[in-house]
Amino acid sequence: MELTVGPNPFFWSADDWQSFYDRLAEAPVARVVLGELVCSKRLPFYAARLPAAVERLTAAGKTVALTSLALVTLPRERKATAELAEAGAEVEVNDLTALSHLPEGAGFTVGPLVNVYNEGTLAWLAARGATRICLPPELPLASVETLARAAAGHGVAIEVWGHGRAPLAISGRCYHARLHGRAKDNCLFACEDDPDGLEVRTLDDTAFLAMNGVQTLSAATLSAVHQVEALKAAGVASLRLSPQSQGFDEVCRIWHARLAGGMDGEAAAGALEALVPGGRLADGFLTGARGTDWSAGAPA
Repeated sequence: MELTVGPNPFFWSADDWQSFYDRLAEAPVARVVLGELVCSKRLPFYAARLPAAVERLTAAGKTVALTSLALVTLPRERKATAELAEAGAEVEVNDLTALSHLPEGAGFTVGPLVNVYNEGTLAWLAARGATRICLPPELPLASVETLARAAAGHGVAIEVWGHGRAPLAISGRCYHARLHGRAKDNCLFACEDDPDGLEVRTLDDTAFLAMNGVQTLSAATLSAVHQVEALKAAGVASLRLSPQSQGFDEVCRIWHARLAGGMDGEAAAGALEALVPGGRLADGFLTGARGTDWSAGAPA
């Protein structure tokens, strides 16, 4: 089982963005997905630095893919999606409209924002050219096992969400802009003030969700750290780590040690809790309970 770093869902300065990927070149991960997933208005701030990041990561032995947007609504976004197919890199599809721009039979990977919930969808994507599918983070372990078995018959690698605030929804509206009394077209990039998303709390002051521009995330960091052995046994090929602004180098090292057998689930969970935004982990989706639940060491 290997580690994949998913696309950065947040809006960071270009310097911070570049520094993150410079360090990631030395991290013990096998694959990295780059590009803009959430909001096309962010891409121009670091687009010029993408080629150098791809070159550095590739030189460091990483497999690199470029992500499509999760929600394509504007002509310039359709144009940017079409240009992905011409970039000469592997494309990760996070909106099925991207498939119309890929040559028939061309290989691609599928991100967790595409709802692959059953064997029929998986088979259709495999026939269309999918070589790897990262399953949505809300699937229970039993569904992961079923889909991993089906994927093996199609020669498709299955990836599972391992670490990060879960992507729950994408909207046409911008929550960050609305919070600051701004229109979406004049947001002034309010989301940059919250490099890991802005936590949303209930009226009784319980952490509930996190907002990231047009995206809704979980407040807790989803972690499969206690299900590693079960996922390996199910035939899962890779775990996905989603970027966070602080301590991500250490997050990668902890996960590498966990997969290599150098740390057990309890030790890894304790180390991760000290690093994640809000200090809270959850794995209820995998265990089949509420998504916000945490198994606290009990295997699924």
